[in-house]
Amino acid sequence: MPATPEPDPERQALDRAVAEAVRARLAAGPHPTPEIEAIALRRALAGLAPAEAAAARCVLGRLDSATGAALTVWGPASQVLGSDRFGLTARMAATPEAALAAARKAGRALLDLAPASAWWGRLLAEPRLRVVGALPDHGPGLPRALLVQAAGPGPTGGDRTFWVTDSPLAEARIVRRLGEAGLAADPLIAAGGLKLFMLAGYVQADDARLNGAPGDLSGVIGAAPVF
Repeated sequence: MPATPEPDPERQALDRAVAEAVRARLAAGPHPTPEIEAIALRRALAGLAPAEAAAARCVLGRLDSATGAALTVWGPASQVLGSDRFGLTARMAATPEAALAAARKAGRALLDLAPASAWWGRLLAEPRLRVVGALPDHGPGLPRALLVQAAGPGPTGGDRTFWVTDSPLAEARIVRRLGEAGLAADPLIAAGGLKLFMLAGYVQADDARLNGAPGDLSGVIGAAPVF
């Protein structure tokens, strides 16, 4: 019979060190707030090469899934992005309403930014639910899904803020108006008579620069870190 091959002792020791670190981190439990978790993740990834950061994000995301609030996803992009970040632990929701209902019950919901639904506009009337994440959250691209939780996101030192308006003005004019007030804005999506914009930095709901912003119904619905 063929002999059983022996693993490389050095690599085996490294693998075991990873396993022990995972055990210890699980025992420590989740970070208390989304912004503290984001700051900790940013520090953990500091100085890593892209391949190293991708592997670390994978491990840390699954640790977050194991210790944090339950995740519900809606939409194909959210299924892919959620699996990549958190593993195959999310519950699928048939509608945005079902996903948001799960978030209200001490959970988290990752929802697609899709023209079929302006679900994000409902957060204007439901301030208890806030955007606390946006995926993908690294690289130059725009987010394709937003993470919603019953938590107020705080600043992390590298953020983008999400702002909704019902203004009928063209997106370019809205961007220009916001720019004149000192806010750098990018249009993300329009649906159901509402428009969603991404503002650079952490912008609070009562920021004076938003006074007189276009729209009769408008407001900040949360903020998310960028890595």
